[in-house]
Amino acid sequence: MPSAGLIPRRVKQLAALLTLFAAFAAQLVGALLAQVPVFATAAATGLALDLYLRHRQPRLLSMLSRVRFDVTVRQLLRDMIILLGLLRVEGVHPLREQAPLTVALLLVYALHFLCQAIAVLVRRTRTLPVVTRNIDASALRLCAAPPRILARRPGHRLLTFSVPATTGLLVTAATGDVRAGAVGTGLSVLLMAAGTFHLATWLLPGKRPASKEQTLEWLDSWLAEYRPTVAMYFSGGTSSAYQANMWLSTLSALDGKPLIVLRERFMVQKIQATDVPILCIPRVAHMFALESSTLKMMLHPANSGKTSQVLRIPSIKHAFTNHGESDKLSSCNPYAKAYDEVWVAGPAARERYRQAEIGVDDKDVVEVGRPQLAPIQPWTGAPEGTCTTVLYAPTWEGWDGNPGNTSVVLAGENIVRALLEDEGVRLLYKPHPMTGSVDPEAGAADRRIRAMITEAAARRSGPRPGLEAVAELARRKAELDRLTSSDFRPGADELERMMLQGTPEEGRAALVAEATEAWEEAYWASFPAWEHQIVVTPRLGIYSCFNQADLLISDVSSVVSDYLHSEKPYAVANTSGLTEEDFRATFPTVRAAAVLTPDASGVPELLESVRHPEKDPYKAARAELKAHLLGPSDPPSLVRFNAAAVALCAEADERRALMTAHLTQGIPAQRGPGSPAGRPEAPSGTDGSRKPATA
Repeated sequence: MPSAGLIPRRVKQLAALLTLFAAFAAQLVGALLAQVPVFATAAATGLALDLYLRHRQPRLLSMLSRVRFDVTVRQLLRDMIILLGLLRVEGVHPLREQAPLTVALLLVYALHFLCQAIAVLVRRTRTLPVVTRNIDASALRLCAAPPRILARRPGHRLLTFSVPATTGLLVTAATGDVRAGAVGTGLSVLLMAAGTFHLATWLLPGKRPASKEQTLEWLDSWLAEYRPTVAMYFSGGTSSAYQANMWLSTLSALDGKPLIVLRERFMVQKIQATDVPILCIPRVAHMFALESSTLKMMLHPANSGKTSQVLRIPSIKHAFTNHGESDKLSSCNPYAKAYDEVWVAGPAARERYRQAEIGVDDKDVVEVGRPQLAPIQPWTGAPEGTCTTVLYAPTWEGWDGNPGNTSVVLAGENIVRALLEDEGVRLLYKPHPMTGSVDPEAGAADRRIRAMITEAAARRSGPRPGLEAVAELARRKAELDRLTSSDFRPGADELERMMLQGTPEEGRAALVAEATEAWEEAYWASFPAWEHQIVVTPRLGIYSCFNQADLLISDVSSVVSDYLHSEKPYAVANTSGLTEEDFRATFPTVRAAAVLTPDASGVPELLESVRHPEKDPYKAARAELKAHLLGPSDPPSLVRFNAAAVALCAEADERRALMTAHLTQGIPAQRGPGSPAGRPEAPSGTDGSRKPATA
């Protein structure tokens, strides 16, 4: 069922469409019956409503475009009905006076279409084969984008520039004075002509960026100068950027010269603050610029359809790191055997791949730990304060329809109800952002859970933080916004953003990390310790919620594995239909967890064991399972991760040397450095790293 807020919005949208159609009908009737006030009022109302919807409800108007009733058709129909009305107005001669107005109006449309053709050319010239960030690309002759109304918003342009013409014609219809129509159409012609001429200046050499060939030559020279050694490759949809963002700090801490390689243009702005150069190469044909570079290996936090394209480069070694580890089948995807190595956190994942029998050799599985988990604070014993903070963080329903994927549908409301019945519980509810994207029942259950928590929070009262805490949060937010918000004007396009995001501010990533930590601390301090929270703020990471929680309730997911780093108590909801014994045997992450049935009957006993650690039967098991899932704590995960990168880079050097030797001896080999790809051979054995013996 649609949500309560969705129905009024749809009613308003339907009312707006009906009003728009009614305006056209009234305008036509008024023109045919020579009722000037009627068709003039209807025309003005229609134009004003069109302008309003264009700015406030563009998606609504896109529905009309799909049925070929787009803005051009609507404005042309509006003006034609006005001209029809003028034929019925006394005092306006059809040939001597109305004909010039018609010609002028047609000239407005001709200039509009000419401007649109130039806009297409400008956009093409300003669409380079690569998009960069944190890279000085000034050699590509970057400049500011043309006004958005001219280059990218033809509907806004036509409606806005037609206002004088439509207004003048309506005045002529009302008064019979042709001069008003002449002045109005003349102004519209002048606006269209000036806008078209101004837009055309972006096709002149002074504003025209580098050509495709020049851009690719620049890319080769930049790669030769920067000499990258290790890159993170990522391709995905708009909601998947978190999978790459979680590896930014690890990538930047590796020895060598890091690089981020993307495939989707929009993803460049989805990557969070980092000092690492970002290079987006949308077309596979241009990916082979990396082949002749010093790049030795790539990290892959996710599988995608475009991953196979970069795997074709034989001079680069590839390691699959995934974006999280869980006991789900998706964590052992058969696609993993396409990589040179599969990097996992600890022995549990190695066993998982071995048991899955999907073609991944055990020798290709490398245990590197989870470097991102360092910010998670360790367990300190019984909860402090008057409230026990429980984090309920269920995962989403997944693509396969398995009822055991998420507890939201079958157990979520029962779990939340049982927690809210305990007056000593403070509940933090953090649903997966994709909840409800596949199964509407999951979305409906999520909304009911939120309503339950909101209602329970409203019933609570107590002392709240003072104005100082609120002011501190505002100050920290402003500081974080200053560091993370890209101050782009609304009309900025890719090239303008590339120009503004060239060389990054030194140490900016570290400043952002410090500001984020300070903001998170101020965020939690701005709420009372007893208040239930629905955590959907994108800026607030799951690890920050971990540090607030005394207990986690979740599903079989990577959230459990990451939380285990703290060794705090946790519970897993069993909605799979398996018995508890089979559930524990099937999913290793559950071995040190309390298991909740769909009716959530075990919640009171679970809370008792959290408040009294001596009653906790899983304390020792959690420490043991942590080492099994995440590997040893010594040496640190980042050290092991870096060592794995160094080793894989060394293998890439050996392979590159072997390929070069084969080519020198005339032995046929796979396409590689020095092969007929039109690119120079890369020097063997050079790594371009910052340190003498690094990756």
